[in-house]
Amino acid sequence: VVPGENGALGGALFGIGDGEGALAFGALSKALPEGDWHFASAPAEPDLAATALLLGGYVFTRYGKKSGRALRFGLPAGVDAGRVRRIADGVFLTRDLVNTPTSDMGPEDLEQAVRALAARHKAEVSVVKGDDLLERNFPMIHAVGRASAGAPRLIDMRWGQQGAPKVTLVGKGVCFDTGGLDIKPSSGMLLMKKDMGGAANVLGLASMIMDAGLNVRLRVLIPAVENSIAGNAFRPGDVLASRKGITVEIGNTDAEGRLVLADALALADEEEPQLLVDMATLTGAARVALGPDLPPFYT
Repeated sequence: VVPGENGALGGALFGIGDGEGALAFGALSKALPEGDWHFASAPAEPDLAATALLLGGYVFTRYGKKSGRALRFGLPAGVDAGRVRRIADGVFLTRDLVNTPTSDMGPEDLEQAVRALAARHKAEVSVVKGDDLLERNFPMIHAVGRASAGAPRLIDMRWGQQGAPKVTLVGKGVCFDTGGLDIKPSSGMLLMKKDMGGAANVLGLASMIMDAGLNVRLRVLIPAVENSIAGNAFRPGDVLASRKGITVEIGNTDAEGRLVLADALALADEEEPQLLVDMATLTGAARVALGPDLPPFYT
């Protein structure tokens, strides 16, 4: 922070190294004193810098007494303010969903979050839940979620014109993962409220797509379950039917995400979308292999 001529706050100097991108500007949102700020000279990537400033100011306020800071930035010239806000809103939606504990973000709550987003953009939502999953041929979604007090369900949201290119997003919605009968140790269970992070991510992306009014026929599929333990939980060694007709032998009940995704992806594939993307917190081995910064993906 740099003083002005009269000793009052005159500005701030922020340096980033050659290896840092414009997203480093996000640090300013919590480092600067409150007040009104603008860039003295335009950053090299003004859209990314503006997005970073918004994302850096994120605070999860649902339970605590924290509040956002009174920090305001004038946007650099040429920045698309609507696009920056659209991205931030989608990311904040994702973060809020992931940060909410399962006591307030079970399968029913996740469904309500989808319905709230759909209502804002006039999208259609249909849900298959409980034993209806067996009637409608989603046996693996049912098997994974049947031991929970919150009924398992497949949430299906559609938006856009019928003739537009079909884009389908599938997100893993395991609202909590005990590991099932192959129970996780307590340390491994501690953050399992985030096991619906795939569902949260596709909802954040859907928010951006719908807010931008893109010319696509969007479909969002979320198998929402809680992998719990009870007398009717699925077991190691069980052989499950799947929507695609392939049987699946269960080696470990903590590999539940691929089961619910398999039924949802089989449904998605039936209408042959032009683009099909699924997102999941699927396995900790990805983090062991690649660390926290590189996203693993198959294509």
